[in-house]
Amino acid sequence: MQEITTFAVIGDSAASGVGDPLAESINAGWAYYLAKSINSPLVYINAARPGAKSKEVLENQLPKVLIHKPNICGVIVGGNDLLRNDFNPGKLHQNLREVLAELKSIGATPLMLEIHDPTRVVPMPKLLAQVLRRRVNAVNDVTRSVANEYGAMLVNTRKIPNIYNLENWHIDRMHPSKLGHQRLAEEFRKSLLRLGWQSEPIQIEKSLQRNKKDSLIWLAKNGTPWFFKRSLDLLPAALYLMAVEFVQAKFFRRNTMENENLAFGKFTHSQDLEFPQLEELRVS
Repeated sequence: MQEITTFAVIGDSAASGVGDPLAESINAGWAYYLAKSINSPLVYINAARPGAKSKEVLENQLPKVLIHKPNICGVIVGGNDLLRNDFNPGKLHQNLREVLAELKSIGATPLMLEIHDPTRVVPMPKLLAQVLRRRVNAVNDVTRSVANEYGAMLVNTRKIPNIYNLENWHIDRMHPSKLGHQRLAEEFRKSLLRLGWQSEPIQIEKSLQRNKKDSLIWLAKNGTPWFFKRSLDLLPAALYLMAVEFVQAKFFRRNTMENENLAFGKFTHSQDLEFPQLEELRVS
């Protein structure tokens, strides 16, 4: 009799499958497609919750899946941490290290994901985009650091060909569409294949084209309130950048390029972090 594989997932909306509705209040998502592709008897557990931050993943979600001793565990979190005014990458780093240490202690293979550059698909004011990009880069720095330390399988979303085509994104442009989730599942499947996990290729389905009317209705009902709420969370950082740019323009015109890695002081100048600081302003 074949041994049963347990595949668990913890994290936020990207882990829970938001953007790929399967039925009323139920999402499919990349983990669902990956689970279906694995060639062995499988127990699939998804404890992820939209809106979850790294503290919740560590304190609430992780204990629920550890009971089942997963062989594979997806850990995708950080997107909600970075959208809050009190974002602290050092705390995210600490929480993720504790999560992966627990998983590795039971022999689980962790799966992790770097965040795409949302400013490539979501129109927003320049300063807000700068703050958001810096924070996304900080989360990705943390994710890479922890993945390298604990030997997690890491998928870099930005390296997936044509990933910024809108057909890969839900109407909110922050979460993958059905097609986007299927493409992520295939990337994770190929990573597991290299470790010897046998699976069938993910069936990639063409996304349905959304009409402009549906997009406008969704944005008015859901997108605009979300945007203003998150803008208020990011406002202090945006104001800091405005002040920095004003000082640079007034006193350091010739040295502007040397100061492009400035963000807001809450975490930029921290000396106790073990991963690269926020040096990337532009994403190619």
